[in-house]
Parts: sequence; structure tokens; C-alpha cells
Amino acid sequence: MLNCDSKRLWEGFWQIADPKIWIASTIPMAVGATIAYVHQGSFSWYWFLVGIGAIYLLEIGKNAINEYIDYLSGVDRFVTPDKRTPFSGGKKTIIDGKLTLRENLFIGAVTILAGSLLGLYVVFSREFAVLWIGLAGVFFALFYSLPPFKFAYRGLGEAVVGFTFGPLITTGTYLVQTHTISIEVVIASLPLGFIIANVLWINQYPDYEADLKGGKMNGVVRLGPEKGVFVYAALFGFAYLVLLPLIIISGNFLWLLPLTSIPLAVRAVKVAHRHFDDIPRLIEANAKTIQIYQLTGLTMIAAALLPLLIGQ
Repeated sequence: MLNCDSKRLWEGFWQIADPKIWIASTIPMAVGATIAYVHQGSFSWYWFLVGIGAIYLLEIGKNAINEYIDYLSGVDRFVTPDKRTPFSGGKKTIIDGKLTLRENLFIGAVTILAGSLLGLYVVFSREFAVLWIGLAGVFFALFYSLPPFKFAYRGLGEAVVGFTFGPLITTGTYLVQTHTISIEVVIASLPLGFIIANVLWINQYPDYEADLKGGKMNGVVRLGPEKGVFVYAALFGFAYLVLLPLIIISGNFLWLLPLTSIPLAVRAVKVAHRHFDDIPRLIEANAKTIQIYQLTGLTMIAAALLPLLIGQ
């Protein structure tokens, strides 16, 4: 039976790992792997699972380091009870007394190191060219919050998240499976990048006042909540518009399937426009943005696979 301290550490680790958000990296991996399978007619589950392990570990490391920095800067401590939602205030491991500052930093260092070692295994045993994608992933995981870059604090966090969970993970997965890169998979990664950036964007609203007080100058803080709604709407628009060149290049009209999420996006934007300063009512937009990301991933997988299944 675990003693109290071991139980606290274990619970704290899973709270900072937050497995429910691993869907953010699983979806682009699944889309990249599906397109790879369609293009080459084969698929390696082994290398797919190794890749998932490496990415999950880097994601945990990024969470832990971000928790450490956000507590030190005060942004997690400045979130008032009325602004705390399932989508705000970080992972709350320090606030809840589950992990100390030093423990978060230790978890961050160990998981990023472990993820990097798994990545190097893929590089030297499967595909050397994925090294550059892996290095970019480690760089962004480390310096998302850490100085000297502190991307999340300088209005670049949304771009880093969109690029990482869009092009980096999707094309990296495809490269490991096929040993090459195609223009189709690069374009297919863009809708995912725009929408996951939008998940982060709308999730910054509940933390707006705390982020402003703590000097976390993300996009919503820089523009203000009201003007930020226009960016929120635009990111959805870019995600849908980029499907057009994907259809032209692939000749596959089933890439229109992700458009089925448009009604959800319209509703989410309306909610954000009306309730950008009313956090309890804004939560509907937070939840719908995540649903749109999930639906986009599933419909993209279907769009890639269906022509192959129909052809058989």
C-alpha cells in the first residue's frame, strides 16, 4: 500500500500528465499515420506506438515546466475562484498541494529527457530525417515557458502550439512510416494546427486577468477579450479554407467532410462574441472548440481512408 507521500506524488504526476488532453497529440499522429497507410499500403504499429510514447513524454514535460513557471510568475495564483474552470488555471498541481515547485521541475526534466531518448531511438533505428522534427519538438517543449524564449509569455504560444500539434506531429508521423514527406500530408496538417491553436486561444479567456497581472502577454491579453473573438473566428475560417487546396492536390472531395463541424464553430463564435466577459457562459465555447478539434480529426481520417475502402 502506498504511503501518503507516495500517493501524493503519484496523484500529482497524473494530474500534471493529464491523460485526457493527450488527444491533442493523438489526433495529428492518427491523421499522419492514416495518410501514410493510404499512400504506401502498409503500416508499422511498433513505430507508431514508440512515437506516441515519445510525444506523450514531451507533452508531460512541457506541462510540468509550464506549471513551474506559471506558479512563479503568479498567473496560476492570481486566478480567482469565480474564474476557475476545467479549461483554465493550468494543471493546479502546486495550487492543490499535489506537487512542489521542485517536483514539477524534476518531472519536467525527466520526462523531456525520456522523450528525447525515445526520439533518438526512432532517429537511429528507423528514420534519421525525423531528427530535425524531433529537435524542434524538444525545443518548443522546453522553451514554451522557460527563458530566454518564453513563447507563451510573448504572444507566440498559440503559434508554437499550432505548429507543433499540426505540421510537426502530423508530418513527423508520416515521415517515420514512409521515409518521405508529401505535400498532401503537409496541407492536411494545417487545419489541425489552426484548430488546436484555437483551443488554446479560447482557453486563455478565463485566465485573462490573471495572465495580465502576471505578465503572460499571450494573444488574448495583447488584443483584449473583445477583439480576440475576431482572431478566434478567423482561425476557424483558415482551418476550413485550407481544405480547398487539399482537395485540389489530392483529387479527393471527401476532404470536405471536416466542414461538417461548421455549425459547431458558428455556435462557438456566437457564444464567444456574446459572453467573452462572462466566463460561466463562455465555457460552452471552450467545450465546443475541443469537440470541433476531435470531429475534424475523425472526419479527416475518414476522408483519407474511405476512397481506399471503396476502391477495395
